[in-house]
Amino acid sequence: MASQFQPSNSDPFKIQNVILNSNGSLNRPTIPSSPATPELTGDSQLTLSKDIPLNPTTATFLRLYRPVSPSTQKLPIIIYFHGGGFIYASATSTSIHLACSNISANSPAFVVSVEYRLAPEHRLPAAYDDGMDAIRWVCDQAKKSKVNGCDDWLTDVVDFSKVYLMGTSAGGNLVYNAVLRALDLDLEPVMIEGLIFDQPFLGGVERTKGEIGVVDERSLSLAATDLMWSLALPLGCHRDHEYCNLVGGQLDEKIKRLPACLIRVYGGDLMVDRQKDFAKLLEARGVQVTRKFYEGGYHGVEVFDPEKARILYDDVKNFVSNS
Repeated sequence: MASQFQPSNSDPFKIQNVILNSNGSLNRPTIPSSPATPELTGDSQLTLSKDIPLNPTTATFLRLYRPVSPSTQKLPIIIYFHGGGFIYASATSTSIHLACSNISANSPAFVVSVEYRLAPEHRLPAAYDDGMDAIRWVCDQAKKSKVNGCDDWLTDVVDFSKVYLMGTSAGGNLVYNAVLRALDLDLEPVMIEGLIFDQPFLGGVERTKGEIGVVDERSLSLAATDLMWSLALPLGCHRDHEYCNLVGGQLDEKIKRLPACLIRVYGGDLMVDRQKDFAKLLEARGVQVTRKFYEGGYHGVEVFDPEKARILYDDVKNFVSNS
């Protein structure tokens, strides 16, 4: 680790175009969104998608995706958690909608994209609780399938013994914290076969070399990550909290029980050192880790670079088909 480093004096709220209100809520910039498409509307459509409620009390929901082209075999399920530093974005955001559609069609897989609660209105562990609700929903559907009671989109389409949790950025952090909770539950007949960490959102008080060195800040800066953590963590907590600094926790016995993991990292990501240390932590505890460490790039590059997006879709396909 490198020595302590203070971010620039620039106002991170202005940089991120957000306003923190006196009541603790956040004014966010408008992010383009896309509706679900439950019916076939054109020849180029890759998937069908629809929204269903998850937890009426918390106003969360799921966006389900299934490939237009029928499969000769039952589809694995990928429960997907989007990025956004726990303060931005939605399962309806256009970039997330397109990514889930492509992952579903390319894998092929049945994708369950989770609309979880955002901070600071709902600080952590609210998003982790919503992740657990999504896992329980899949388990409930699996049990109902035995008596012909599950959602008709899943009936005779999905393989409940091949479930994967996938998250990008903050979603990757959510995957880890949700699955550690899920280990304490009886998920039968669901089997979580693998975890996909795409540029997981991690932090800590002491700066790493990657955080103070030359990194590509086209999509994310150190000041931005500091702001996101200050808004997402429980009040009064710093970045060495277990939700943020995953390497500092004492959860060895649980970590040893994790399924196979795919970890994707870009060299230009300011969190690159933390992400690599996270991979080492899992490997040291005996977890089977598939490393996809790429030179260059930056945090969230797939949103802007179609070739990088294609590599992501292929990485997910290969991991799911081989695990």
